[in-house]
Amino acid sequence: MPKIKLTKNELKLQRDAMKRYQRFLPTLQLKKQQLQMEVRQLREKMNSLTDEMAQYDASLASFLPLVSGSDNAGRDGLLSIREWKVERRNIAGVDVPVFVSLTFNEPAYDLFSTPTWFDDLVQFGQKRMELTLRHRLMEETYDLLSQELRVVTQRVNLFEKLKIPEAKENIRKINIYIGDQQTNSVGRSKIAKGKCAQRDAETVY
Repeated sequence: MPKIKLTKNELKLQRDAMKRYQRFLPTLQLKKQQLQMEVRQLREKMNSLTDEMAQYDASLASFLPLVSGSDNAGRDGLLSIREWKVERRNIAGVDVPVFVSLTFNEPAYDLFSTPTWFDDLVQFGQKRMELTLRHRLMEETYDLLSQELRVVTQRVNLFEKLKIPEAKENIRKINIYIGDQQTNSVGRSKIAKGKCAQRDAETVY
């Protein structure tokens, strides 16, 4: 703890500083709570999305024997993305990416020369790719919010455990010092008055 000046001016500075810390702390605590809630909810969504991706993987696996035994000619680019829209959203002061939409190019293949299950395979593949992109954005959002949560938590701890207690202790020390000085001043004043009274009495007699 740096050495402080034991003066009335320093006392005012310390009191003003403590008021600022106490005024900002509730806002930081509220932001911390909001971020904690958002991070928790996002983690749950990511887990749910991971489970959904696993279900699609299992469904796609059922097509593998059919695909391996069929003609793959003319099926390149079936999962070609035409447009991927992402917007920004502000969460507790943090700009994060939000999935809006995903559009695929129309797959070009001969309906008469492909098996009936091929349309289902394309739809499953497109949905699986959409889930992958959604999950990727959620991971990015999770990282951004987690980083902000770490910063805010550090600030809350700084105010709660260091700055406010430090200011209170400084105020206490300055008050004690100023009080002692005032007491000593009163004592010296009484001694001086006593001496003056004694001198005056000796002068009279």
